[in-house]
Amino acid sequence: MPAWLFALLAAAFVLYTDDYVIAGVLPEIARDLHVSEAYAGQLVTIFSLTVAVAAPIAGVTLARVSRRYLLTAAFVIFIAANLVAATTTSFGLLVALRIVAALAAAASTPAVFAFAAERAPESHIGRYVAVVALGVTGSIAAGVPIGTWIGGHYGWRTTFVSMAVGGVAALAFLLATLPRQGHKGGGEVPTVREQLRALTSAPVSLGLLANCVLMTGSMMMLTYMAPYLAAVSEDGVDQRAIAFSLSGFAGIICIWAGGKATDRWGPDRALVIGIGIFTGIMAVLGLLWFVRPVPFSVLLVVGTIWGGMAFWNSPAIQTRLYLLAGPVAAQALALNTSSTYLGVSLGGAIGGLTLGSLGAGLLPAVAAVLGLSALALLALAIAASKKTPSGAEVVAEY
Repeated sequence: MPAWLFALLAAAFVLYTDDYVIAGVLPEIARDLHVSEAYAGQLVTIFSLTVAVAAPIAGVTLARVSRRYLLTAAFVIFIAANLVAATTTSFGLLVALRIVAALAAAASTPAVFAFAAERAPESHIGRYVAVVALGVTGSIAAGVPIGTWIGGHYGWRTTFVSMAVGGVAALAFLLATLPRQGHKGGGEVPTVREQLRALTSAPVSLGLLANCVLMTGSMMMLTYMAPYLAAVSEDGVDQRAIAFSLSGFAGIICIWAGGKATDRWGPDRALVIGIGIFTGIMAVLGLLWFVRPVPFSVLLVVGTIWGGMAFWNSPAIQTRLYLLAGPVAAQALALNTSSTYLGVSLGGAIGGLTLGSLGAGLLPAVAAVLGLSALALLALAIAASKKTPSGAEVVAEY
């Protein structure tokens, strides 16, 4: 595999670590800037919502900009925002800087995945996308713990400095390896009207909605997995930490396996299998509630399978959109970034309401219903792709 593919992996690793790492240093930020932890936690919410709103807008308006130039500008802004954040004494200014960093991530994250798909051999698109997606799982498994450790020992400001240093390293890697041609084949970029019509076609839009619903169910369960495990098992925090760790490593393995399955079977079949297994695991977790306390070994096996399948779907989702959208693939991937972040936000909200009103035992049931809903939406998207024009065909009509 080419060196530039691993530069894209490094870029994704830095961008996603920057989003998640704030959660690990919230107590220090809150104490130093004299705000409550709940108030400081809105830094995470603001970042996610900014990416969700800005990604599709950036995808459409920056479609004519070379990927190389776009990534360079975005990382320069990203680095500057983190460096200034490390020096600020104002919480309001820190919020503004997180918005700036989120705008840089919104512009560059879809471009990272689009570049990988554009340059991949036709039989290896899923695997190339999976390599870049390893940066996402890597940020959870390694980036966030490292950033949290740095912040805990040397102060939260050092965490921001570390993110800026990571941004410099990723940018240098990108500039040293990325081909200078910005778009595959150098073709014309569709007009805004053409882009919007293609992106709202049923095969694309229903697939995006399916991803949002799936992410809502998956992140709802991930966010509130600790309360569920504490209620269903008699094991302590150390055992829960092991369960989370194994789930993360399973995610790294399955994101690569999902990419290979996408190339071998096609994205539709890979998605049906992945969403189906996720829904089945949620059903099993729901049934285990009625036989609690559950042995830790059982929860470990079930949780590890679930953690892996939660990431299996990512290469298939993005490959499917890339193949369907054609000339507007980058914009479709930007919308996918938006739907993913929206799903994360909705997962936290719906999971919190479920936990507070119905209890931890019904969390898997709600997640399973969302999984079934995602399967139904995917089935509609697949059927629509056989009956109506895809994004590529819509653009071609012009």
